[in-house]
Amino acid sequence: MYIDVITLFPEMFDAVAKHGITRRALEQHLWSLGVWNPRDFVEDNYRTIDDRPYGGGPGMVMLAEPLNAAIDAALKRQQDAGVAGKVVYLTPQAKPLTDAGVRRLKEESAGLVLLAGRYEGVDERLIEARVDEEVSIGDYVLSGGELPAMVLIDALVRLLPGALNDGESASQDSYSDGLLDWPHYTRPDDWKGRKVPPVLQSGNHAAIEKWRRKQALGRTWLRRPEMIAALTLNKQDLKLLEEFRQEQAQQRQQEQQQQ
Repeated sequence: MYIDVITLFPEMFDAVAKHGITRRALEQHLWSLGVWNPRDFVEDNYRTIDDRPYGGGPGMVMLAEPLNAAIDAALKRQQDAGVAGKVVYLTPQAKPLTDAGVRRLKEESAGLVLLAGRYEGVDERLIEARVDEEVSIGDYVLSGGELPAMVLIDALVRLLPGALNDGESASQDSYSDGLLDWPHYTRPDDWKGRKVPPVLQSGNHAAIEKWRRKQALGRTWLRRPEMIAALTLNKQDLKLLEEFRQEQAQQRQQEQQQQ
């Protein structure tokens, strides 16, 4: 996968190029990163990339032409590799990104050009002319699009075959099947009086899988009920979810009796 980023702060992307899973995948040539600073595409002495908004108001707006030239350069890099890139603008005005959205982006194109805005935003004409899709990572405002771009990169790269040490890790993550992940435990088996559930130490793989499925269903029901409501659960899942609810009710009852 080819990913290019248009940003005023190229050095920020050392976070994904030089660290963690994304670094290892980059070294394995599972993906390619290009970073483009729109200041490099202006000729005035001040390397101007923004100006006051028409109509007045606070802040500055990023100019269309430097961003347009940077997008051209990024797309050419991908075209030279035989990839038809898609331009994505990171903005809080878009619908929040989901796991399904990440997977769709991965499948739709082997090349993405991520536009990271700054200041009050980007000249709307540039968005109309060049942007194929807008993406948000949440209903809140950040100082720029760099962090959202890195979030999207990390989410995409971990889906690439070979990026994770365990080939099943991505398929078992939260949201991969419409559910949150189950609880995880490691050594020691008793930490400050809190013990690992006995089933996880039983060696009974069928029982472990059943417990994990129940916990995933129950955790999603507790924390994200709208996700459960959107699923069509089979009889086995419905039974596991009901068992989880009963266990939760019993636990609350015991806690009330102890108070």
